Amino acid sequence: MNWISAVSDISDYEKAISDITLDIKEKLNGKKADLVLLFVSSHHSVNYEKIASLFSEKIDTKCIIGCSAAGVIGNGHEVERRAGIAVCAANLPNVEITSFHIGQDDLPNEDATPDEWFKITGLFSNKCKAMMILPDPFTLRSDNLLAGLDYAFPETTKIGALASGGGQPGNNALFINDKCYSYGAVGVGFSGDLSVETIVAQGCRPIGEPMIVTDSDINVINKIGDKTPLEILGEIFEKSSIREKRLIRRSLQIGIIMDRFSSVNDEEFLIRNILGADEEDGSIAIGEMINEGQIIQFYIRDAQTADEDLKIILEKYAGKFADNKLESALLFSCLGRGQYLYGAPNHDSNLFANIVGDVPITGFFSNGEIGSIGDQTFLHGYTSSFALFKSEKQRN
Repeated sequence: MNWISAVSDISDYEKAISDITLDIKEKLNGKKADLVLLFVSSHHSVNYEKIASLFSEKIDTKCIIGCSAAGVIGNGHEVERRAGIAVCAANLPNVEITSFHIGQDDLPNEDATPDEWFKITGLFSNKCKAMMILPDPFTLRSDNLLAGLDYAFPETTKIGALASGGGQPGNNALFINDKCYSYGAVGVGFSGDLSVETIVAQGCRPIGEPMIVTDSDINVINKIGDKTPLEILGEIFEKSSIREKRLIRRSLQIGIIMDRFSSVNDEEFLIRNILGADEEDGSIAIGEMINEGQIIQFYIRDAQTADEDLKIILEKYAGKFADNKLESALLFSCLGRGQYLYGAPNHDSNLFANIVGDVPITGFFSNGEIGSIGDQTFLHGYTSSFALFKSEKQRN
């Protein structure tokens, strides 16, 4: 198994592709690239279709999958606010790869059997180890897609992110082999000698204590215990430090345990935005459906918190891979992270390399990151979601 990552910030797309493909071919040392992942910044938007076609001509590979991006990540470098093309090429012996493109109208309905999901993806649940999905946020309901894939492929690890770079329907690009689409989702499934694990760093720190929702309506929380959410927030605010008070005012989030049978720990909370509050009745509206009996907790977010959270998570995984060779990593990072959050480039990539190891890392800055919480797959925001690849034979 051989993974290679390359990146170019040259504004001339033909020169960028020429340099990247030359670098990849040299490092493959005569081996064929079974898979190529291609992420292209919106600075190249007028040439999306030409780029897909040119890569197919330049690289002898079984499969090309990728999308447009607001910024790209390749060879450990995060290219933001300027032209960028990032590529991951992999020689994967004993691994079967199946790619697919689907549109909103292709999605099976809620009563569909798993067989209908197998048909539109070309994958089979008992064989598929992992699946990477790259949806367009404007033309496909990603929540419906992920729910359906979880239903049909319950044991399959799902990774990926929403294409970015465009601000309206038709502006993003999805690449599959020599084709370029502006709608739907592209994906690739893996079976055979491959193990994929995921890390979702949500970049938040809890405040207060876990609490039980006692009265709710769709996405509105009316009561927590015998108090309103605003009453509880007021109590938390009064006990907080000056710095925490500032963060509560500007970056308050809420965490929800989606599995009622799950234990209470930070990794099981799904972080969502607080959309608004009603001062008259003390309720709050959040960016997720909420039911009575679910456990919630308030969270705050900033650069320091995001840095500390990612360090803790990576250090936990570092020991796990100490004696197991990690081959490659993909990084899907929110548009709200990177230089926007930290004020400097390469933060998450450098932290990963320093703590987990110096392996090829490729990805892009996305409109939403796909990752699991418990046994469900969700679309996240403000996260850095990592996919870690190694041979199945190396698995613990």
